Amino acid sequence: MKQVILITGSGRGIGAATALLASRRGYAVCINYRSDAAAAEALRRQIVDAGGEAIAVQADVGVEADVLRLFATVDAQLGAITALVNNVGILETQCRLTEMSAERLQRVFTTNVISYFLCCKEAVRRMSTASGGQGGAIVNVSSGAAKVGSPNVYIDYAASKGAVDTLTLGLSKEVAAEGIRVNCVRPGLIYTEIHASGGDADRVARMAASVPMGRGGQPEEVAEAILWLLSPAASYVSGTFIDAAGAR
Repeated sequence: MKQVILITGSGRGIGAATALLASRRGYAVCINYRSDAAAAEALRRQIVDAGGEAIAVQADVGVEADVLRLFATVDAQLGAITALVNNVGILETQCRLTEMSAERLQRVFTTNVISYFLCCKEAVRRMSTASGGQGGAIVNVSSGAAKVGSPNVYIDYAASKGAVDTLTLGLSKEVAAEGIRVNCVRPGLIYTEIHASGGDADRVARMAASVPMGRGGQPEEVAEAILWLLSPAASYVSGTFIDAAGAR
């Protein structure tokens, strides 16, 4: 059976590393992006030039109409989806709760939580053996922030990732008998551009000494955990979490 993967927010960072690794493992890849078309196209070209199959599709996965269009495009251009990686995520400038606006909270929870629900919904509709699908696997990308709460910097981001953890647990049980496995990876301090969004581009290097392994992680290391959870090697694993956080 052809393996088709959709990775949200995959133009850069962990998503891009996952797309590259998935292609090397034989997946046809849908790269999803919201605004950086150049980065997504460069990644698509890199995969195709290496002999893989990939498309890049613009969609704001916090908007249901965009999600429906995204999945319909995958159906038409790649075929039946077998793997979904909910990777998209944003954080905003570091501050305390008392300084957070309702608009900020809406943005963070729409991107980091609602998008995961919408994409899981469409994936399950296609994968479920109860509706004629062939099964599949979903990996949600959470964060170590869900475990520590990120006080004084971005508890809104941490809370959104806590919701992702709960979604993973609940959905894994809901679809376990329908041929779908749902798992989660919680990255720790990883060298990606997301930290600049919070106004602290050097955060990983600055905090690396606090990690028991003494360093920050690379996106490729998180991608390996994601691809293992998607693979047949994890065929009896669902509703579980891998903390890719350097033993933090």
